[in-house]
Amino acid sequence: MGEERIPIERWWPPLSIDGKHLVLAALEPLPDDLASGVVVELDGAVVEEIAELGFELETPVRLTVQELVFIRTQIEPVD
Repeated sequence: MGEERIPIERWWPPLSIDGKHLVLAALEPLPDDLASGVVVELDGAVVEEIAELGFELETPVRLTVQELVFIRTQIEPVD
């Protein structure tokens, strides 16, 4: 696990709608305070899809707090 992970900024945009829905479903009970050490495991189908994107970096199996914050910014409405 010493390899560099695929940055979420590279795998989130091309992830399928179904894949994004699986990730968002896992975030449903997510607390507002992300500093509480919350761990979100990625669904196996999502991990497979990320791996199939062809990046030569480690495929994530769980989300970091920074990745959770990134996803929140991607789904927030814009004025």
